[in-house]
Amino acid sequence: MDSHEAQSRLEKLRALIDEQRYLVHVENREDLSEGALDSLKHELAELEARYPDLVTPDSPSQRVAGGILPGFTKVPHVDETGAGNRMHSLSDVFSEAEVEEWHARLVGILGQESFDLYCDPKMDGLAVELTYEGGVLVRGSTRGNGDVGEDVTGNLRTIEAIPLRLRGDFPQKLIVRGEAFMTKRAFAAMNAAQEKSGLPTFANPRNAAAGSLRTLDTSLVASRGLSFYAYGLGMSRGGQRETHSENLAWLRSLGVPTNPEGKVVRGIGAVEEYQRELEKRRGKLPYEVDGTVVRVDSTDAFMGAGIVGKGPRGAVAYKFPALEATTVLEGIGVQVGRTGVLTPVAHLAPVHVGGVTVSRATLHNADEIERLGLMIGDTVVLQRAGDVIPKVLRVLTDLRTGREEKFKMPERCPVDGSPVVRDGVQHRCSNPNCGAQVREQLEHAVGRGALDLRGVGPKILDRLLDEGLVEDIADIFELTPGDLAGLDRMGEKSVEKLVAEIEEKKRVPLDRLLVALGVRHVGEETARTLAAWIVARVAEPSVTGLGRVLEGTSVEDLEKIQDVGAVVAESISEFFRREQTADLLRRLEGAGVRVTADRLPKTGPLTGKTFVVTGTLSGMTREEAEEAIRARGGSASGSVSRNTDYLVAGERAGSKLARAQELGVAVLDEAGFLKLINESSQ
Repeated sequence: MDSHEAQSRLEKLRALIDEQRYLVHVENREDLSEGALDSLKHELAELEARYPDLVTPDSPSQRVAGGILPGFTKVPHVDETGAGNRMHSLSDVFSEAEVEEWHARLVGILGQESFDLYCDPKMDGLAVELTYEGGVLVRGSTRGNGDVGEDVTGNLRTIEAIPLRLRGDFPQKLIVRGEAFMTKRAFAAMNAAQEKSGLPTFANPRNAAAGSLRTLDTSLVASRGLSFYAYGLGMSRGGQRETHSENLAWLRSLGVPTNPEGKVVRGIGAVEEYQRELEKRRGKLPYEVDGTVVRVDSTDAFMGAGIVGKGPRGAVAYKFPALEATTVLEGIGVQVGRTGVLTPVAHLAPVHVGGVTVSRATLHNADEIERLGLMIGDTVVLQRAGDVIPKVLRVLTDLRTGREEKFKMPERCPVDGSPVVRDGVQHRCSNPNCGAQVREQLEHAVGRGALDLRGVGPKILDRLLDEGLVEDIADIFELTPGDLAGLDRMGEKSVEKLVAEIEEKKRVPLDRLLVALGVRHVGEETARTLAAWIVARVAEPSVTGLGRVLEGTSVEDLEKIQDVGAVVAESISEFFRREQTADLLRRLEGAGVRVTADRLPKTGPLTGKTFVVTGTLSGMTREEAEEAIRARGGSASGSVSRNTDYLVAGERAGSKLARAQELGVAVLDEAGFLKLINESSQ
C-alpha cells in the first residue's frame, strides 16, 4: 500500500469510526459490535504507525471518544488543585505478542527489567468521576470527551454502591474515578421490563449503563440497579500513595468499593496467566468484562512513563479475543464437496477472532454472496462465536475504493471441467461421481501409505469437505486452528492435536508425497523407486523441484527406470505436465511442506531381493517387516509374481501363500524371516 492508498484508507476508517463512536457514546445505540469496532481502531493505529505523517489532530486515535448531550451541564475534569486533569482512555492490545511489546517498551522507559504490575478486570460499563468535598459527594460526571464531561450527579447518587459520604480519615477534597456498570441479573430484569412495556431493549449491559446514566429521569436510573467500582484517583502526584494498589486499599478504607478481582503481579508471564484465568471465569462473573487493565503499580513510575496518543504509556487494556473482527476479502475460491456441490469459500487477510487466527470462511452459496452484496476486495465483519465456523456477517461499504470486483460462480467444475448446474440454492457438478472422486482422492492422500495424517479420519474429512474447507492436499496443510475450531465435535484439545499433527507432517518423505499426489498406477514401491531416481538427479529435492524433474523427462526416459513400464511412464508424464499439478506443488511448498530423502531404497545385503509379506506376524506389524526389508536394501511388494524371491507368511496367510507355492517362491515363516533379517544385519 503506497501513501496515497494509505491516506484514502485512513480517511475512510476515521469517518466510519467517528460515526460508530457517535452512535455508541451520544445516541446510546450500537451498529457495529465492540469487537468489530476495536478491529477497525486497531487497523487505524497500525496504519498511522506506518505513516506517521498522515496522522491528523482529529483522528480517533488522538482523542478520547464521547460527546455532550444537550440537557446536561458541562463539567471540566480537574485535579484537587483545580488544574486540568484529562480522563484518558487506554490503548488496546489484543494478543500476548502485543502485551509483551508494551512491556518491553516500558522496560526501556523505566530502565529496569522487573517491576510490579496491577491487573484489574476491564469492566464493560461507563467511566465516571466522583468529587468529594469534606467527605461528601458533591459532583459526579461522565468522561465525555476526556477534558469535559456531563454533570450526572443526581443519577450517580441513585447508585447504592457509591457512598454519599466517605468513612474514616478522608482528605478535604478527593476525586475518584471508576466504572458505573450493570450486573447481568439487573440487565436481564431491565430488558424484561422494557419488553413488557413495549419499549426497545438494550443490546448489552454497557449500553444499558450508559443510556441509564445519561437520562434526565433520576427515578428511571434508580429502578435499573446500576453498580460501581473505583479504579483509581483523579488527582496529581502529590495526592496519591506510592503504589496504585495502596491507593485502592485506601479507597476501600474510605468506603469506596473496588473490584476484589484486582491483584499485584510481577512479570509479563504473570499478566498472561491472570488474563487466561479471568477469561476462564468470565461467564461466572456477575458482570461483563472484556479483558484486563494492566498498569505499572508504582505511582512515580506510572506518571513518569508519560502519555502517548490518547492514553498513558504505563497502562493498557488487554482485551479478550473478540468474537467479531474486520478484515479484507482477498478472494473467493470454489470447493467441490463430496456430493459434487460447489461451495464458495472466502479467502481472507488473516485476522485474530474468537481466540484463533482465521484466513477463510464458508460463504455457503451464491445467494448468500448476493444477499451480503459481497465483492472481492471488500472490508467485511467476520464472526466466530464459540465453536462456530467463521461467518461473514456484513460488508462495510463505506470503506470501498472502487476497485472491488464482483464474483460469479463458475460455469465449469473446477475439478473435472464438467458443466455446472443450478440445483435450488446450490450449484452442482453435472458429473455425479465428481464429489465422490474428490473424497476418494483425499482419503487416499491422508492414508498410512501416503501422508499418514491419522487425525484426518473419514468423519473429519467429510466435515471439511461439507464446509468447503478442503478440496486437495494443499488445503489440508493451509488449515489454521480458526478453520478447524468451528467443526462439529471438534473441541479445543482436538484442534490443537490435529494442527500439531498437520505441522509435523509438513516434513514428508519424497516417496510418500508421490503416493499422496495420486498419480495413476504409482503405488508405494514404484514411488520409492521413482523417489530414489529423482534424488540421484537432484541433490536437495524440493516439492516444486520434483515436479520440474518429472515434467522435463520424456516418456522414453521414464520407461528406463526399474519397474516403470510404458503405461506407468505415460501416466507419470501426463500428470506432471498438467498446470493444475504445478499449481498444487507451488501451494504445497508455500504452505511449508518440505520433502526428505528418508525411507528411500538402500544398498545392503538384501539388494536385488523382492519380498512379499502376508498374514499376521506376532512380533511386528507388516509395515515394520517391510521397513526392515528396505533398510537392508530389499524391495517389498504387495503381490506375488515370478519375480518374487521370498514370501514371508504369518498366521492366516491366504491366497498369496497358495500363489507362492504354485510359482515355487521360497516361503519363510516368522522365525525364518527374523533369522534372515538378523543375519543380514551382521
